Amino acid sequence: MAGNTTPEGRPDLAAMIVPLGRALVAAELPVLREHGLAMWAYSVLLRLDDEPVRTQAALARDIGADKTRIIGVLDGLEERGLIRRQSDPADRRARVLSLTPAGRRMRDAVQSAIQQREEQLLARLPEEDRRGFLNALQALATLSPSEITGD
Repeated sequence: MAGNTTPEGRPDLAAMIVPLGRALVAAELPVLREHGLAMWAYSVLLRLDDEPVRTQAALARDIGADKTRIIGVLDGLEERGLIRRQSDPADRRARVLSLTPAGRRMRDAVQSAIQQREEQLLARLPEEDRRGFLNALQALATLSPSEITGD
């Protein structure tokens, strides 16, 4: 372990989070396959739950996807009746994207199945540590990339 810990005795955050994140994504893949979704499609369903998004480019930016590659994902979700793309009354060139009721049901089912698996992992932590971990992770997840990088 020498060499991967700080003077305070812990590894760098990225050294801990990246392998954990990869393992969590791998654990989600069977759930996504069961529901016929790719990770990007699930990311779209999660993002559109908050509120409709005014443009496809804004959605791509919000979820960290390439705006040219997201179009196929959106086409597939729309064909399945999971999202709706409507002309923006304020700018007919733009499309407003939103979840349909079927999209909301799909998102809920997938998220529930994923979180059931996560509960098994979180159960390894004492309750107080678990609450603190989730609170800290939620707080850090709200930071913008520039707040994290200092740019």
